[in-house]
Amino acid sequence: MPKTDTKGLEFYNLSTEWVHGMPQWPSKANMNIRVKEFHAKDGVQVLEYEGIMHRGTHMDAPIHVLENTPFITDYESWRFMGTGVAVSIPKGKWGVITPEDLEKATPKIMPGDIVMINTGAHRLWGDNPDYFAYSPGLYKPAAEWLVAKKVKLVGVDVQALDHPLGTFLAPHGPGPAQPHLDDEYFAETGRHILEDFPLWEPSHKVLMGNGIPGIENVNGDLDKVTGKRCTFMCFPWRWPEGEGCGIRIVAVVDPQQKFRFEKE
Repeated sequence: MPKTDTKGLEFYNLSTEWVHGMPQWPSKANMNIRVKEFHAKDGVQVLEYEGIMHRGTHMDAPIHVLENTPFITDYESWRFMGTGVAVSIPKGKWGVITPEDLEKATPKIMPGDIVMINTGAHRLWGDNPDYFAYSPGLYKPAAEWLVAKKVKLVGVDVQALDHPLGTFLAPHGPGPAQPHLDDEYFAETGRHILEDFPLWEPSHKVLMGNGIPGIENVNGDLDKVTGKRCTFMCFPWRWPEGEGCGIRIVAVVDPQQKFRFEKE
């Protein structure tokens, strides 16, 4: 394979920092990073991690939401690298990303694209309910649009692939993890959550059930590449039984639009 000339290319990180004290989705499992050995005492540094992989910028495998389905390593490798777009779809509290939003997004989403969605929510990233409980998000119609468009991979700058009111924060599955949300939603809309969000994590199931990887908590330099066609490189673990894992995303922008990676 010929060596790629990177002169003039711009590289951007689209991932959160993976660090002790990082913000966590409000589930039952906490994350702890401890120093086990350090240089003054041991001459080396060794850290110990305890927690689940669904933290920070990460991706899910189908088995996470659908029984008897594939793991992380069952995704085709070509899905993790390719050309695509970072699109601005600004949404506020509990906003729903719609098929119409995706259809009108610029640059235009094309078949085979990797799609990174910028709602603006990543600017609220932190240990707070504005990011985790009140964020906007995808729901079933938008996920079905992305499948029909035959995109390669989807990332979004919110707490999950699904709208927070489609997760067990609301009265789904083992939820509600945050019972007050239904009262707040009723006070704002006059309806209960399940009237407008009757399905539990449908975006997860629609996307991953059709082989499309989904990345949550896209962050970092996302604003700098939004509105541009890029080459994206995503690096999940090679974990045969993994149902999710932290992931590093690199976006490459070519001002000359000469660099392009395609599936062979």
